[in-house]
Amino acid sequence: MYATDSRGHSPAFLQTQNGNSHRSPGYVPGKVVPLRPPPPPKSQASAKFTSIRQEAQAAFAFSPEEQQTQRASRKQKRHKNTFICFAITSFSFFVALAVILGISSKYAPDENCPDQNPHLRNWDPGQDPAKQVVIKEGDMFRLTSDVTVNSIVIENGGLLVFGDDKDGSRNITLRTRYILIQDGGALHIGAEKCRYKSKATIALYGKSDEGESMPTFGKKFIGVEAGGTLELHGAQKTSWTLLTKTLNTSGLPFGSYTFEKDFSRGLNVRVIDQDTAKILENVKFDTHEYQNESRRLEEFLRVQDPGRIVAIAVGDSAVKSLLQGTIQMIQERLGSKLIQGLGYRQAWALVGVIDGGSTSCNESVRNYENHSSGGKALAQREFYTVDGQKFSVTAYSEWIEGVSLSGFRVEPVDGVKLHLLDDVSSWKPGDQIVVASTDYSMYQAEEFTLLPCPECNRFQVKVKETPQFLHMGEIIDGVDMRAEVGILTRNIVIHGEMEDSCYAENQCQFFDYDTFGGHIMIRKNFTAVHLSYVELKHMGQQQLGSFSRCITVHGTNGLLIKDTIGFDTLGHCFFLEDGIEQRNTLFHNLGLLTKPGTLLPTDRNNSMCINMRDKVFGNYVPVPATDCMAVSTFWIAHPNNHLIDNAAAGSQDAGIWYLFHKEPTGESSGLQFLEKPELTPLGIFYNNRAHSSFKAGLFIDKGVKTTNSSAADPREYLCLDNSARFRPHQDADPEKPRVAAVIDRLIAFKNNDYGAWVRGGDIIVQNSAFADNGIGLTFASDGSFPSDEGSSQEVSESLFVGESRNYGFQGGQNKYFGIGGIDQKPRTLPRNRTFPIRGFQIYDGPIHLTRSTFKKYVPTPDRYSSAVGFLMKNTWQITPRNNISLVKFGPHVSLNVFFGKPGPWFEDCELDGDKNSIFHDIDGSVTGYKDTYVGRMDNYLIRHPSCVNVTEWNAVVCSGTYAQVYVQTWNTQNLSMTITRDEYPSHPMVLRGINQRAAFPQYQPVIMLEKGYTIHWNGPAPRTTFLYLVNFNKNDWIRVGLCYPSNTSFQVTFGFLQRQSGSLSKVEEYEPVNSLEELQRKQSERKFYFDSSTGLLFLYLKAKSHRDGHSYCSSQGCERVKIVASTDSKDVSNCMAKAYPQYYRKPSVVKRMPSMLTRLCQGCGTHQVVFTSDPHKSYLPVQFQSPSKAETQRGDPSIISVNGTDFPFRSAGVLILLVDACSVPFRLTERKLFLLADSSRMEEYLKTSIPPRSIVLLSTRGEIKRLNISDSLIPLGLAKPAHLYNKGSTIFLGFSGNFKPSWTKLFTSPAGQGLGVLEEFIPLQLDDYGCPRAGSIRRRDLELLKQASKAL
Repeated sequence: MYATDSRGHSPAFLQTQNGNSHRSPGYVPGKVVPLRPPPPPKSQASAKFTSIRQEAQAAFAFSPEEQQTQRASRKQKRHKNTFICFAITSFSFFVALAVILGISSKYAPDENCPDQNPHLRNWDPGQDPAKQVVIKEGDMFRLTSDVTVNSIVIENGGLLVFGDDKDGSRNITLRTRYILIQDGGALHIGAEKCRYKSKATIALYGKSDEGESMPTFGKKFIGVEAGGTLELHGAQKTSWTLLTKTLNTSGLPFGSYTFEKDFSRGLNVRVIDQDTAKILENVKFDTHEYQNESRRLEEFLRVQDPGRIVAIAVGDSAVKSLLQGTIQMIQERLGSKLIQGLGYRQAWALVGVIDGGSTSCNESVRNYENHSSGGKALAQREFYTVDGQKFSVTAYSEWIEGVSLSGFRVEPVDGVKLHLLDDVSSWKPGDQIVVASTDYSMYQAEEFTLLPCPECNRFQVKVKETPQFLHMGEIIDGVDMRAEVGILTRNIVIHGEMEDSCYAENQCQFFDYDTFGGHIMIRKNFTAVHLSYVELKHMGQQQLGSFSRCITVHGTNGLLIKDTIGFDTLGHCFFLEDGIEQRNTLFHNLGLLTKPGTLLPTDRNNSMCINMRDKVFGNYVPVPATDCMAVSTFWIAHPNNHLIDNAAAGSQDAGIWYLFHKEPTGESSGLQFLEKPELTPLGIFYNNRAHSSFKAGLFIDKGVKTTNSSAADPREYLCLDNSARFRPHQDADPEKPRVAAVIDRLIAFKNNDYGAWVRGGDIIVQNSAFADNGIGLTFASDGSFPSDEGSSQEVSESLFVGESRNYGFQGGQNKYFGIGGIDQKPRTLPRNRTFPIRGFQIYDGPIHLTRSTFKKYVPTPDRYSSAVGFLMKNTWQITPRNNISLVKFGPHVSLNVFFGKPGPWFEDCELDGDKNSIFHDIDGSVTGYKDTYVGRMDNYLIRHPSCVNVTEWNAVVCSGTYAQVYVQTWNTQNLSMTITRDEYPSHPMVLRGINQRAAFPQYQPVIMLEKGYTIHWNGPAPRTTFLYLVNFNKNDWIRVGLCYPSNTSFQVTFGFLQRQSGSLSKVEEYEPVNSLEELQRKQSERKFYFDSSTGLLFLYLKAKSHRDGHSYCSSQGCERVKIVASTDSKDVSNCMAKAYPQYYRKPSVVKRMPSMLTRLCQGCGTHQVVFTSDPHKSYLPVQFQSPSKAETQRGDPSIISVNGTDFPFRSAGVLILLVDACSVPFRLTERKLFLLADSSRMEEYLKTSIPPRSIVLLSTRGEIKRLNISDSLIPLGLAKPAHLYNKGSTIFLGFSGNFKPSWTKLFTSPAGQGLGVLEEFIPLQLDDYGCPRAGSIRRRDLELLKQASKAL
């Protein structure tokens, strides 16, 4: 039985499948160390002492001599050795593929079955907790029974092998405080070519505060010293897969039902749909007091459709006014035999089927005596839904000590069936599985126990427990939201025996459970260690810096981690730690329920961050949001690693986090980077998914602090740091061309804050999908001007969904629930009900959004929701080079763009970035106006008279050309700048500046070119001012007038700033002229004019050189004007009153406003309809439009759409489409319309005329009183005949063939109602359809895995 902790959770780590067991002669294994010591001090002696002292505490450690040798070796070999840290999970830890910790063949075990070695002797040392066993040379033992000893040492050629049986019938448990394997000793449980079949358990017992510790290894361990061999090979199992049918809460389509009430007098009645177990009617009839109530019940039963399930329970009493006609109706329609003689206050319950006769009726009666009925009158019957789920309906009535109780239950019985994507025939009854959350809260992940299921096919299992939450098993709105399902059970188990609660020095201030588990320690120069399909549970020790993590990789290059599950863990799960690890491949791994831990600042949550202050300097109090709170399922500290087919299915902070170290940390401290990580090109990122995390699905940004805490920087070593910026270049050389980092096929959904936050450039996100995130995708530039040379960020061929049909489920720490904007249905929400949802968020730029589609962004009275939005409360720069093209907005997008308005979340919208928000609509696909710019409606720096206001967006659409002026002043803290366009002096823009309290404030307004502006201040004019031309092309110009006191003198110079060196070239002096007219004539020359009457210093900013690509500056450098002003005045320099109307100019149009486009954009939007985690498979999009009776009368058509091709029909009847399941994209084989008069022929058609391998799509129109096709739908996928009486609409998806796929479905609606729009995605060309092989299927993921392996 799979053990759980006191909280009901069983954290698990599953390790890889299909391991590589090749043994390389001369391979030097690395070390495994979970602790991260601070960087060594400058003193060599001190450094050595620090390293030795820290490593002595580690879970996997070395002697001082070995440490010194190893460190020297690593410096020489540049981390070509491999060392891996299994810093194990909070409670359990599973190993599923051999991770080769070292192979140097000194001991060669039998290639077949080790337990069949003829030299072995059976060994049974019995149960003696004091016995210290030494297995030495000549001792070759086969363990055949349970054992308890104090300790086991295997050395000098000694061998211990667990016995096995061919039928797997053995169950052996070895209990010991520790096992030490050294000097030629070996422990074997199975072998790679003869996997262990029985159940083997090694239980490590003992408390942290009892007994002696072994040198280096400590307590409660399995240790492998030099020369030791550890071979553990369990039975192979499919590691994890996806649901293919939604697992509803309780396992029933509409959930389970429970009701109980006291003194509910009369007959309490429930009507249940026999096909779905849905409660259709909930009625009470007071037949004790009122005869009219009896008549109402009689009529109620008379109109019920045949086949309906009816449950009745007496509350208090029901017979005083119960009429004979009603009694007869209950007898005739429900088959009751007990209703006729029912007496006063008798408890009676019935479950029956309308017109099902007495054989379908189950009822019970109890007499009322002495205020009690002596037990329940309980009636119960079992049924099946059309999907094949078994359920029971229970009614009961009773008296208990004078209190009348009645109630009902509708619940699944005999387990709940799960439908899965992959073959899981290797999963067995009794195994534990986990199903991931598909909602905002990762705590909706659930564990289940498998039941025997002889009726299940190889893609199905049955679970014992009742699901508490909703787990999606569908592609929804084109996005794959199918829940991950992982197997947690292995037949080889190593576990620590645990206490009931935390004790001693085991971080009990943060954990109420025992964290002193077992641990495995592998030391340098071991002979061989292979672990495959092994379960490690309750392992790790907080004292040793473990009881956390899934896999930790230190200084390792070229490692493959494959088919690994990390479940319910503390701290970063898949952890590439030191910032020096490269070329490692993580392939098809699953991490879920990644919780905060204590080891590193980045592991910690708010309370841990604030309270763990022993490593900060002085009285510094950590700031959780900036120092900590970064725990991630995949923590990748160097970009040159490969992530393929992974799933991050729930983390406290981030699913996948790429960060960039300034220097190596932890065990790699003191080494030097040959290439800076932040300049290194990204490895392969393909087909990964991230959901149910609070901060972000994918996060690319930041680094960690790589210095010790000090007075200068009191923060803790390895806390989160904001200094790194990802800017990949060829060969990691900033002088060479940029290399775009490609994020290919990311699926991010149900993340509270961001689907993805990506900082840096050049970066491309493509073929990706974002759904139900607070914000789908945000790009942030790799820095600020002028240190950032300008880079590009692009998203293409991607899908954004605001509020999908995944409505979520309240509970499991989901905090927010409200009404959706599309259909006004209740749903879970990100952040809270007022949070403004955005699909693509523009921060600074430049960004390029192209060939992408947006769906379902509809505001509610509580919140805004827009396809494109902007970072709220933005102090930062923003560039007009942001551009959007070829985008498509679905019919349920109310706000294509939204610039924010004062109110919740946006506050006053008065920060510099808020005011200057802008993007270029290249082709008019956003606004309908080609080659226009979209800015905030109150921004008059970018306007002209022909601009078009879009009030709903708070936007203005203008033609023109735009750039930025970067204004920097010296020693002017808290100085605001006002910039005014000469054409709109009544609409100035006030800028607070970036870093307003800094010594060098920065202002960066977006301006329309070929216009005049004046600049003013709310204090004394700056003595030194720099004006940079940002995003100016050659000959672009503006005129500026800067306000100064009238007695000011100036020195004005021009030069090209060289960004890399900081030097200035081609410096020229400006000369004064005597009038503005002269300045205008000489605008290409270096001239300025000071109008002392107004206090305005005029000059032209005109670009002299070409600008390349996305660079902010010209190819010659950043064109800069420096103004040094000399004055003794301290007056406020605001010249607005004198400048205008003198310098007012009538607004004019420089570039004519285009006409509005009249045709829909051709080729806009993503060409992909569906984004799945199995992109090598083809899915057929099918959509049904099923109008209601009123909509039908209005003339709305009924439509079946197949792959975008519509098949409408307006006549009452049934449309059937047959599609070949083996053809891609699709082949329609028949279209058949049965009118109402012909519906009788339909049943014969469905039974005899459907070709094999056909997808059957059926939709009705008009009210058909009885659709006689129920029996004919069973061979096409239904589990039983469906109730098709008096339906408003019926839709059916079926398959003709020997295989019953999980996607077959039946939808019905009550009379008069339609089903609206239904969308399904049907897989094509499955082997189980019987499709002929058309050749091998291209697997891009496997090609990339092979490519990554070749590069090792």
